[in-house]
Amino acid sequence: MPDFAEPLSRLVEEFRRLPGIGQKSAQRIAFHLLRATKEDAFRLARAVVDVKEKLGLCSICNNVSDGDLCPYCSNPNRDRSIICVVEEPPNILPIETTRAFDGLYHVLHGSISPLRGIGPEQLKIKNLLQRLQSGDTQEIILATNPTVEGEATAAYLSRLLKPLGIKVTRIAMGIPVGSDLEYADEVSMSKSMENRREL
Repeated sequence: MPDFAEPLSRLVEEFRRLPGIGQKSAQRIAFHLLRATKEDAFRLARAVVDVKEKLGLCSICNNVSDGDLCPYCSNPNRDRSIICVVEEPPNILPIETTRAFDGLYHVLHGSISPLRGIGPEQLKIKNLLQRLQSGDTQEIILATNPTVEGEATAAYLSRLLKPLGIKVTRIAMGIPVGSDLEYADEVSMSKSMENRREL
């Protein structure tokens, strides 16, 4: 790394620790902050501190929240009979942007991964089972990622939930809209064939 003044070197190193930020990007961001006004720098620092001090998890669904309940759980207009299970809080946004789902969510905060030492007990499954005791839930949508870990998590949850008499569904997977079949990988093509529907 080039010789920078110690505070600047430390800032570059901290930015490099962020996901998707390499050495060059870290340097650009650090120099941008160096050129910014003191007020801009303090505003950024305050936003970072506020995220750590003022945010927690929703007491019902485990989504990130600045109160006891997240905006979805506190919204009386959401359909309480359907719960969509996702791995992480950012997974909610793509579902919400479709405007096609008006139910509730449940965030697991991870997926089953024996190689990384993550089993079902490390996930937020216990309070999902507690939520189901009210009897209001009619369907659970498993929207875990289409990875080996996501599939393992969905299979585990399916085996756990089906005996409770609740409808358990899995999001469809396959060929993305606008893509070309000749570029589809074997797994995506296989999932597309499995998830076909009648027209």
